[in-house]
Amino acid sequence: QVQLVESGGGLVQPGGSLTLSCAASGSIFTINAMGWYRQALGKQRELVAQTNSGGAINYADSVKGRFTISRDNAKSTVYLQMNSLKPEDTAVYYCNMYAYTTPFSFDSYWGQGTQVTVSS
Repeated sequence: QVQLVESGGGLVQPGGSLTLSCAASGSIFTINAMGWYRQALGKQRELVAQTNSGGAINYADSVKGRFTISRDNAKSTVYLQMNSLKPEDTAVYYCNMYAYTTPFSFDSYWGQGTQVTVSS
């Protein structure tokens, strides 16, 4: 099994910054994609940013130029640096990883979610 633990959420004023972290632990053979999703109240969960093991990165249009995703493979950790935050960024942010627990066993894992609130 693989467990993901997120940290770094909180309350921030518009224009401020936050950094989210998500560390994976457990029976990990290797991790392919790492990413962040968010779900605002009353809305569907949406992709924010994702990076794969080859280094390719994908961002939602709404966060391009403001958010930066990065990963530390040695620590099985993914980060999301969020700058110039807007009230519409308010949501629960979820970490997601596609991990192999053996060379032949592959699954998608989710963190518990961390609240980000952007408000004055």
